[in-house]
Amino acid sequence: MSQKRSKGRVTIPTDVDVVPQTLELLERWGADAIRDCDGTDYPDALKQVGAKVYSTYYTTRKDNAWAKANPDEVQQCYIMTGFHTAAEGPLTIPLLRGISRELLEVNHRDDPKRWWEVIDRTTGQPLPPGAWDYDPAAGTVTIPAPEPFHDHTVSFLAYLIWDPVHMYNAVTNGWKDFEHQITFDVRQPKTRKFTMERLRKFIADHPYVDVIRYTTFFHQFTLIFDELKREKYVDWYGYSASVSPYILEKFEEEAGYKFRPEFIIDQGYYNNQYRVPTREYKDFMAFQRREVAALAKEMVDITHELGKEAMMFLGDHWIGTEPYLPEFASIGLDAVVGSVGNGSTLRLISDIPGVKYTEGRFLPYFFPDTFHPGGDPVGEARENWITARRAILRKPIDRIGYGGYLKLACDFPEFIDYVESVCNEFRELYENIGGGKPYCAGTVAVLNCWGRARSWGCHMVHHALYQKQNYSYAGVIEALSGAPFDVRFLSFDDLREDPHALDGVDVLLNIGDGDTAHTGGAAWEDPAISAAVKRFVWNGGGFIGVGEPSGHQYQGRYLQLAQVLGVEKETGFTLGYDKYNWEEHPDHFILADREGPVDFGEGKKGIYALEGAQVLVQREKEVQLAVSAFGSGRGVYLSGLPYSFCNSRLLLRAILWASHREDRLERWFSANCCVDVHAYPEAGRYCVVNNTYQPQSTTVWRGDGSGFPLELGPNEIRWYGI
Repeated sequence: MSQKRSKGRVTIPTDVDVVPQTLELLERWGADAIRDCDGTDYPDALKQVGAKVYSTYYTTRKDNAWAKANPDEVQQCYIMTGFHTAAEGPLTIPLLRGISRELLEVNHRDDPKRWWEVIDRTTGQPLPPGAWDYDPAAGTVTIPAPEPFHDHTVSFLAYLIWDPVHMYNAVTNGWKDFEHQITFDVRQPKTRKFTMERLRKFIADHPYVDVIRYTTFFHQFTLIFDELKREKYVDWYGYSASVSPYILEKFEEEAGYKFRPEFIIDQGYYNNQYRVPTREYKDFMAFQRREVAALAKEMVDITHELGKEAMMFLGDHWIGTEPYLPEFASIGLDAVVGSVGNGSTLRLISDIPGVKYTEGRFLPYFFPDTFHPGGDPVGEARENWITARRAILRKPIDRIGYGGYLKLACDFPEFIDYVESVCNEFRELYENIGGGKPYCAGTVAVLNCWGRARSWGCHMVHHALYQKQNYSYAGVIEALSGAPFDVRFLSFDDLREDPHALDGVDVLLNIGDGDTAHTGGAAWEDPAISAAVKRFVWNGGGFIGVGEPSGHQYQGRYLQLAQVLGVEKETGFTLGYDKYNWEEHPDHFILADREGPVDFGEGKKGIYALEGAQVLVQREKEVQLAVSAFGSGRGVYLSGLPYSFCNSRLLLRAILWASHREDRLERWFSANCCVDVHAYPEAGRYCVVNNTYQPQSTTVWRGDGSGFPLELGPNEIRWYGI
């Protein structure tokens, strides 16, 4: 890795007890910005050091005096009890069983009969308000005369009496003798007025601060803990903690229909990433985005009026600020910073439109779960950098940084040395790319229910963006984050509403389990959807399906694009039909440079080939990889594709084959799948990068098809002029 010494584009954390170390790292890492963190204070000695100062600002917490004085405007969330089966006689359901009472407190200030639902889950119908009673002292709901042996749940409102991220930080770091921070609701009238005054006072009291780093705005993603303070339910995109009677009444006025808790609760699934969203849930999300954006803009306008930059952290209370939708641009932020766990999280940040710059917070976070005797922060940092670098070379962020408690990191000198080399290499990459667009071999679009709203992140469910998953959707998205393609994200609504949605697309991808938001579910019953995709492929487009693409039982098919893909899934309904197409074709273009078996992960069971398809890989008469012609276009089926260098190469070949662009393979290409080539024609530069920590040999092909052999050291990157 390059050791070239330079300065800039790096942010480091500090605290009052690490001033000398901060000054040392400003020099060694070439940092030009310093930040505080949750649980730290900014030292007076660093206020005049010539570095930009970020101050973490919490719009919804760190003022318990206000929260305690205004308990009616503490933030709330919808939560559902477990399932309880009635026998003979009354049924009593405890509300907070399995939930941390330090986190949540039942809201009985607002009328439970108005805002709660007791649902007979056997019939799916809510009980009339008169059919149940709430006991505030006992914290229970009793149904005097339930239908015997029917299951019942209660959906109720609860106050967030401990901010979930503060709780996470406290539990992770083992904090002692501190006050739980209460989350107040900036959307409500008293707190809204107080918050604007509080922001102005904060900026006036901190004249040395250059950047207000909002963490974040108003509503926490869904993060619930149990009685043992273990994470019970997490959804990084969850809206269940963005509710209150005040907000819901405004929604009803705008939407023109009555709000039901079930719109959020969703049978206990809470409309997670994998659920096909209902019309009501999409209406609620759209309403929240508009309201949040308008209020966030007020805060950003104040920030700019008082001469500061406004930066948003992509996490914590970020619900309603999805950065790929029009409402986000209206906020007027200067920058976004987010946590980088891999290539897809890097692209989630770097692709954000409408801001002046983006910043990635790299791992590991300086917390004791990594920085402890026997810990391996260097190993984690290496993995983090090497996976993120692939995506940086496709679309760089503008800055990198680290967070946490600097004192912990300073006890690991090898880590300090390694991060120094990362900072230098990042600046080298950024300068060489020079803002130029990388060479692309085509345009691919990922089709799911969320579309561009959840670009690059549709598979992420954990509050820490960098959660590792061996799920095919995550594998494909991770591979695409560093692949030589222009990547788009489309929703089924896009296909339904925009006749030009597929214009300019070469290959369409649909990935995941059947009947999920990733593959579409009942959306495929809409003739406009299925016809649009089939027309696209028939006229020469490519389609790649992974897992159970278009999976939904309807009109004699489970895979609704079976004719395009050349495969179908045996669900038990076609056992009477014999299947004969099992001959493998291992010499196909997609497998041409493969050494050893393909890793399909868990794959899918029951997939068989239709007549006319070519099976490339089958295992015990389970199709793993197949291709098919459809009109002038081509379809490719994969049973699974966890992320690896070899699988990224296979996906590259599949995309080129599906788009009839096999001739583009050996352009800006490496024969070794562990080595990538990235070209920047506008900047007149290209690089060859070893993505491993072992030496690699390869042949490199330039854009004109000429090639040369190359030996690369561990993790080495070399730059050349075009």
